[in-house]
Amino acid sequence: MSSSFDQYPGRMDERPLGRIRILQFLFIFVFSLYTIRLFNMQIVSGEQYRRRSVDIAKRTTVLPAQRGEIYDRNFTDPMVVNNDTFAVTITPGEVPEEKIPALITRVAELLRVPRREVEEKIPPQYYHLYQPLNIASNVPFETVAVLAENLDTLPGLSWQSTPIRNYGDLGSLSHIIGYVGNITREELTQLYNQGYQQGDIIGKLGIERQYDGILRGRDGIETRTVDVRGQRISGSLTREAPSMGKNLVLTVDRSIQLLAEKALGERMGAVVVMKPNGEILAMVSYPWYDPNLFNRSNISAEYSALINDQNKPFLNRAIQSNYPPASTFKILMTTALLAENLINPELKINCTGGMDYGERLWRCWARGGHGWVNLQQALAVSCDIYFWIAGRDYVGIDRIVRYARAFGFGELSGIDLPGEIEGSIPTRQWKERTYHERWLAGDTMNTSIGQGFTLVTPLQITNLVATVINDGVAYKPHVLKEVRDPVSGAIEQTLTPEPIHDMRNQVSPRVFETVRNNMRTVITQGSARYPDNIRAVELAGKTGTAEVGLPDRWHCWFTAYGPFNTTNHDEQVIVTVLVEATNPWDWWSPYATAIIFQGIFANQSYEEAVVALGLQYLSPVQGRRE
Repeated sequence: MSSSFDQYPGRMDERPLGRIRILQFLFIFVFSLYTIRLFNMQIVSGEQYRRRSVDIAKRTTVLPAQRGEIYDRNFTDPMVVNNDTFAVTITPGEVPEEKIPALITRVAELLRVPRREVEEKIPPQYYHLYQPLNIASNVPFETVAVLAENLDTLPGLSWQSTPIRNYGDLGSLSHIIGYVGNITREELTQLYNQGYQQGDIIGKLGIERQYDGILRGRDGIETRTVDVRGQRISGSLTREAPSMGKNLVLTVDRSIQLLAEKALGERMGAVVVMKPNGEILAMVSYPWYDPNLFNRSNISAEYSALINDQNKPFLNRAIQSNYPPASTFKILMTTALLAENLINPELKINCTGGMDYGERLWRCWARGGHGWVNLQQALAVSCDIYFWIAGRDYVGIDRIVRYARAFGFGELSGIDLPGEIEGSIPTRQWKERTYHERWLAGDTMNTSIGQGFTLVTPLQITNLVATVINDGVAYKPHVLKEVRDPVSGAIEQTLTPEPIHDMRNQVSPRVFETVRNNMRTVITQGSARYPDNIRAVELAGKTGTAEVGLPDRWHCWFTAYGPFNTTNHDEQVIVTVLVEATNPWDWWSPYATAIIFQGIFANQSYEEAVVALGLQYLSPVQGRRE
């Protein structure tokens, strides 16, 4: 028996099919309406809408924020401030495309810059933008006046007052402060996701670069609606005010910086003045550069001369140059010998001025020899033969490397300045991999007196002394002390000492105390007793003279701290001076150090300290001296 549904098989299919046809018709009808509308807007009325989009448009102008000011540790007068100048912009969308090349040529002539510099700021893909593009910064008023006289022939051109950096007379502080400049395409590619835009001013070197995100502030925005003549439509202006960047207070003492700068003089080299907790009081590298150079509108010639200068004025030699540590390395060797109980410190070794080893004669710096010396005496007079034997026969290269790493050699200190290099501590594996030669005992002997393959920076030697003072703890060097609100001056952030190395588990405080006492004898009985046994403060330190393959000159080191007779680290200061062998030989580092300590602890200027020490008539010291 069949059901009623079987008798009418078509009825169940007709109703859904009808609904589908109705939906299809509706979709086609709606789609057709949209197609006709789009055709009318884009083809029939397209020109009309394009004219209207040009006739009435929104204009957005960036209101540059002032960068934060930079102060020395005393927070009195700022070292870096802002001055107002002008920035010139072009809005390409307001200029007929075929006239843009001629406009670029004319503007370049009036700005007196190469056409290429303006052309690079307005690539063809930007020709349709209605956003102002910065084509020149730091433009003086006189040039803006010339542009204003020719404004009728310069469509799309405008200018606005913008702050620029005024660095005053920084001198050697330029390596710490750095400078700012227009962001490059490469920098923009890396920093775009951090909010940077085309035309931004960005830190290039030093503190300006390291803390750019804190200093730069937040730009404001002014938005207005204008007609075809560029006139603002009433009531359309909105403005978001810029926010000034934070002010930075550095650990640097400007008076100590000037003292160290004058003490080094016009000698290629570096000076580091640091507290045991890592605060940098001064950092000098000679030669330096004038960061105000980058405030000029056309600096290509001067910049090229600086870049190609064989003396490398952009190089911060305190953290970016490697040197053999020479006899300053003997502080490390003394620590290793005592900590590992490798030698009786009273054991005496006879220095006759030379020793035969490996088919060659190894000569001590004192050609006549030092006679019988123990560990303390060997450090005081910087006897090479003592430390050659101690390194070869007692310590060995593996222990030397271990202690070098513990003191932070061969790695970055983490100082808050860009461009620091790590130096080099050679190992057996390093020599085999680099020179395809096995490590020899002679290599260990060279390393034991800070020669051979060992390379360090002046900052690393300063950290070495700080570690000895702190009984085995080294703190990260830093030049930033505080971040302050630019309006109220309230402290928003303070940097605290951050340990980066701790040797207390492997070296006892008694060992470091002995090392400090031995460093004191360098001043009272040893190689620095004449220049650095001064009355203003008791010092302890170490000389160093690094061979560089020249018969008449060497790198000259001296590193010291004072006061020696106190356990209060807040009172103590470390000074390291490095004078390169590129200078005529005058063994100046110990004398420069004495002047700096005299100035700090007697509260004297450079000129007063020189007179107090009787160094105003000093003649160059001849010959290699440890």
